Amino acid sequence: MIDKIKILWADDEIDLLKPQLFFLEKKGYEVVTVSNGHDALDVLDEDKQIDIVFLDESMPGLSGLETLARIKAKLPNIPIVMITKNEAEKIMEEAIGAQIDDYLIKPVNPNQILLTLKKIVDNKRLVSEKTATDYQQEFRNIAMDISSSPDHVQWVDIYKKIISWEIRLDESQNTEMKEILNMQKEDANREFFRYVSKKYIDWVKKSEGPRKSHEMMREKVLPLLSQGKPVIMILMDNLRFDQWKIIEPVITELYKIEEEDSFYSILPTATQYSRNAIFAGLTPVDIQKRFPEYWLNDNEEGGKNLKEGELMVDQIKRIVKRDIKSEYVKVTNVMSARQLQDNALNFLNNDLTAVVYNFIDMLSHSRTEMEVLKELAGDEKAYRSLTKSWFVNSPLWMMMQKLAEKDIQIVITTDHGTIRVKNPSKVIGDRETTTNLRYKTGRNLQYDKKDVFEVRNPSDAGLPSPNMSSSFIFAKEDLFFLYPNNFTYYNNFFKDTFQHGGVSMEEMICPIIRLSPKKIS
Repeated sequence: MIDKIKILWADDEIDLLKPQLFFLEKKGYEVVTVSNGHDALDVLDEDKQIDIVFLDESMPGLSGLETLARIKAKLPNIPIVMITKNEAEKIMEEAIGAQIDDYLIKPVNPNQILLTLKKIVDNKRLVSEKTATDYQQEFRNIAMDISSSPDHVQWVDIYKKIISWEIRLDESQNTEMKEILNMQKEDANREFFRYVSKKYIDWVKKSEGPRKSHEMMREKVLPLLSQGKPVIMILMDNLRFDQWKIIEPVITELYKIEEEDSFYSILPTATQYSRNAIFAGLTPVDIQKRFPEYWLNDNEEGGKNLKEGELMVDQIKRIVKRDIKSEYVKVTNVMSARQLQDNALNFLNNDLTAVVYNFIDMLSHSRTEMEVLKELAGDEKAYRSLTKSWFVNSPLWMMMQKLAEKDIQIVITTDHGTIRVKNPSKVIGDRETTTNLRYKTGRNLQYDKKDVFEVRNPSDAGLPSPNMSSSFIFAKEDLFFLYPNNFTYYNNFFKDTFQHGGVSMEEMICPIIRLSPKKIS
């Protein structure tokens, strides 16, 4: 049964339309009829439940086009179907220019009316229902994939399928389907945590498993330098795969996707570790050994990512072994963002330009601290929407538009993602224990073992030891670590905020997108 959709039909020959009106009522529509434009405007003033207007083009007095103009001035978003006795080009151009949604030629066939209604009014509902039905069918397949002991490649596929359904269901009003998808995502993260906990040390110690942070540039960026085109690597801090998917349609207006790939962020999924590893091409413990003056542990004062440009130059020398003109650009404020846009064409003089853009990272942190952003980005759907709104108006996109006709290659990637945390887990540590909500490093940590992936010997995970007896713990699924002091206050403060540092698909599975311009000048 169709929800009651209310139609206003304005026609000076309304009495001749009784068969059509009867047909619509039998189909479950409610129709309000008037015989002139003035009455149509009065009805719209009084009845705010009208969903769509059918408007005769040749009414006496106030014509259909005049009525159309007045309706649009009052209600610019209401759908209007123009009904005309002829297809006079001038009349139709005027109507279409005034933003009609469809037009019908008299005599009007009932099935044509029904098709128009389904196309205009029912379209969202029909898409929503079809999406929900399709997901019900796919649910079993995803559940089987999760339970079939997937490897690291299959986990990427599972995560991307879940993201695809999240985005498709964003526009759905079917809250039941969204709840089921959320539960399936939680199941997936539970199994993903078990998988990573078993495999991670071997991935690092034996250099096996998926491509990891410190291997990403060596495998996916530096080989592009041999093609003789400028390469621009854009690293958006905290960019999750779903956020990439939301900005993808914008980018593909000007660029074609040559390859969509992924890597796994190392643990902790935090900027100090993952991004330094990306630019150095080394694990954090090896960075500390090679550049002891660059590395600062969590408990040491000072900026932790101040030497990425130098680390990148060192990696290029080690891997490429020839002269490469490179530049490292970091955008952390409005001034540096404007400079990025102004200097875009200068990047064509480099073999490799690395642009680190910090907006999404700032967004996730600001959201924790600012109530207005908590309202604007209350859940994943809103977080994605805010990301897109930022991107389409950002100096970064303006830079990419400037470069869109140049013979270049662009790589879009990130250092790690974030997860919306929902459940607290108590941890006790000394004063030097780190403050991060998704991982802790320190001495004599006390915690619930079932809530964490623990690494007692940090070097096994490619990590430095702040102290001789230091260990690391990483939160599973959607947990966040809290101290017992002021527990309730901090639980309320941090719950439902986006955090990183732990083990989840959202934090660890990261996009690498290679683009080329569609049109080269």
